[in-house]
Amino acid sequence: MCKHHFGTDVTSSSIDVSKGREVLPKNVKPIHYDLTLEPNLETFEYEGKVVIDLDVVEDTTSISLNTLELKIHSTKISTGDKLITSSPEIQYNEDTQTTKISFNETIPGGSKATLTQTFTGTLNDNMAGFYRSSYNGKDGSTKYLATTQMEPTDARRAFPCFDEPALKAQFTITLIADKGLACLSNMDAASEKEVDSKMSGDKKKAVTFSKTPLMSTYLLAFIVGELNCIETNNFRVPVRVFAPPDRDIEHGRFSLELAARTLDFYEKKFNSEFPLPKMDMVAIPDFSAGAMENWGLITYRVVDLLFDEKTSGASTKQRVAEVVQHELAHQWFGNLVTMDFWDGLWLNEGFATWMSWYSCNEFYPEWKVWEGYVTDNLQSALSLDSLRSSHPIEVPVKRADEINQIFDAISYSKGSCVLRMISKYLGEETFMEGIRRYLKKHAYGNTQTGDLWAALSDASGKELEKVMDIWTKNVGFPVVTVTENEKAGSIHVKQNRFLRTADVKPEEDKTLFPVFLELRTKEGVNSDLTLDSRESDFKVKDLDFFKLNADHSGIYRTSYSPERLQKLGVAAKQGLLTVEDRAGMIADAGALAASGYQKTSGILSLLESFKTESEFVVWSEITARISTLRSAWIFEDEAVREALKKFQLDLVKDKAHQLGWGFKGSDGHIEQQFKSLLFSSAGIANDETIKKASFEMFARFKKGDKSAIHPNIRSSVYAIVLMYGGEEEYNVILNEYRTANTSDERNTALRAIGRANSPGLIKRTLSLPLSDEVKGQDIYLPLASLRTHATGIDALWDWMKCNWDELERKLPPGLTMLGSVVSICTSSFTSSAQMEDIEEFFAKKSTKGFDQALAQSLDAIRAKASWIKRDQEDVKTWLKEQGYLQ
Repeated sequence: MCKHHFGTDVTSSSIDVSKGREVLPKNVKPIHYDLTLEPNLETFEYEGKVVIDLDVVEDTTSISLNTLELKIHSTKISTGDKLITSSPEIQYNEDTQTTKISFNETIPGGSKATLTQTFTGTLNDNMAGFYRSSYNGKDGSTKYLATTQMEPTDARRAFPCFDEPALKAQFTITLIADKGLACLSNMDAASEKEVDSKMSGDKKKAVTFSKTPLMSTYLLAFIVGELNCIETNNFRVPVRVFAPPDRDIEHGRFSLELAARTLDFYEKKFNSEFPLPKMDMVAIPDFSAGAMENWGLITYRVVDLLFDEKTSGASTKQRVAEVVQHELAHQWFGNLVTMDFWDGLWLNEGFATWMSWYSCNEFYPEWKVWEGYVTDNLQSALSLDSLRSSHPIEVPVKRADEINQIFDAISYSKGSCVLRMISKYLGEETFMEGIRRYLKKHAYGNTQTGDLWAALSDASGKELEKVMDIWTKNVGFPVVTVTENEKAGSIHVKQNRFLRTADVKPEEDKTLFPVFLELRTKEGVNSDLTLDSRESDFKVKDLDFFKLNADHSGIYRTSYSPERLQKLGVAAKQGLLTVEDRAGMIADAGALAASGYQKTSGILSLLESFKTESEFVVWSEITARISTLRSAWIFEDEAVREALKKFQLDLVKDKAHQLGWGFKGSDGHIEQQFKSLLFSSAGIANDETIKKASFEMFARFKKGDKSAIHPNIRSSVYAIVLMYGGEEEYNVILNEYRTANTSDERNTALRAIGRANSPGLIKRTLSLPLSDEVKGQDIYLPLASLRTHATGIDALWDWMKCNWDELERKLPPGLTMLGSVVSICTSSFTSSAQMEDIEEFFAKKSTKGFDQALAQSLDAIRAKASWIKRDQEDVKTWLKEQGYLQ
């Protein structure tokens, strides 16, 4: 991602431009920080003092470090006992977020220096740096706790520091707080003493924590507030879960026990002991991400840590398990060994994602997570990466304000898909041996992607770097087109860049990927075939049945002839394809139809042939593909839209009724989700029986019987009664958001209300996101479901234009939330005219911090507009022929 930045003369700033990155000068290196902080939870100010021990690498007359929104009161520099200065010249550069401290005397290279600063900061409400988070007190008042979120570049908001991942140091943290408050940091508390408060003069406690190992600034954390706690000793060191007093701490029990088991599992798998004296996990009421892997003190959104079996369904349980195991994988991969700069973010996130699936599969084999991987992780990676505005896995990052934009499906999902592909190629045990060597060699250090390839090559004896660099350093992925030569008994396979907009230019199709063909025939899977040229022929013993990309661990789409696709549909019925094969084949066919490689009528016929399918994951892909088609056609002629709805109902209703929507204790994890998926799909498509059942359940629920709607189908019942009901249903669900006990129940209500499509109710929904009723972290929850109907999509866009100034103020561009809101409010449009309106609006605005989200939205609209233009008649004809359209 290359950006133009105007107005900064980098030469005069305290920044070093190497590898095209703006980084701090290399003249000094931090060794140890002694940091004391005293937050005031009433004024939202905090006092701080930092003492940084430095190695002076070369003769120097200045020190540059990162600061942001801090008021520095005093600065002094000394070497040994000698004071160099207590009144240096200080220049602040807002653009690069650096403070340059200059002095007259030269400090010689090879010596030690100490920088001491006192400062004041604000406990902001932007969920970044050292910030405040609110919860409800017992008396109904609003109470606050102070917490942190440093990744990627917000440690500099909390205190002056050398805020780059490679500048690892040790930290000794002291927190000063009221005696009744809990104080937490990465390490265990080493001492506690009584002190006089600088801010109020009262007696307070000062808690000093043990010195940390060498670590990066973005992994530091400190929390001060009222917290309840549960603890387990089922692991070698104590594991604890904390939550504010307005939450039921027992809801943390599932995560607590899972964490203890997972840490033990990872220690054995990685052959590496967890190096800290304790592991804390804390539910934070205001949190912009899902969770953050701070070393020894992981912070979470409440809904991703606390789980109540009685009020939450199977999919929520799986989400919590995956998040916990993802963050714990980071304790080694990311925390112990850290990427040297942010273009290696995928090393952290791709691995933690892969590892959470790997460990989930070990702990809960009945969840079959590798099947779900094909419809979830792989599809979100391929979906984003099929846009021209995607980016490589290893993306060159130059500046702090670019980093937040790469926390996306490429770094997480595509990154983990590359690791999945490699682990299949090498075999899981060899792959894990490579990981062990990597962690052992680089513990407490920093790495680049090449270091991982070197360790995996070392363990496997295979030369990986050249092959893997093609996947990580290039944007996009191929579509592999298969033609058959019956005479020769072979297939011809050709690769080209795949773009959803179907307008690949020759210069965009230069990369040749090493494609692992994984050819499935009746004899099994041949894993030795690789297409590393543009095209090639491969012998196939029996052309009667074959399929490429067995189990879909390869990152590509396969395009077959319509005849072969039909044969594969038959093979699926005969049991020749695995669940992953069937789901992946449907996903490929759907994506290829949407981008013009095949006709949409072909995918509609293919879906129809799957009516008797028995597996949840395959159905989840079938319903996803119908949703994608219906969303693209959302502004089209009403008769066609109704016909597509009828087709959806016809496809799912028999299976939905066969499974039913009653839940019993003996239902398995997948069965629960299967019932829920088809109940929802049929109900939304106007299945009369399911509609009637939904309104009956809702009537009992409204009268106070909370158990009338099972948690697995709560969101579906809400959606159905809002779509087909009115104000009365809306009021009940909105009240549920205001009064329900758990975050999951409240979020479900807030997510659903946008389904109501009358102008008056849409207006009420849009009054919520910027009100005090909805936390900043949840701003997108009421917005998202407005995208399920055309009136809502139009209303969202108008709302965003009217409220742009406030959105920019409330969601600073450097953080990720604004990009998410822009994406939600624009990406559901489907025509060129709508696209022009968006472009015109943003032409006069600064898009810094969300330019990528905007470009991806416009790409997605462009792709839908071409799809409709291309296949409008094809879809109409098919619907007529099948009797869905008169």
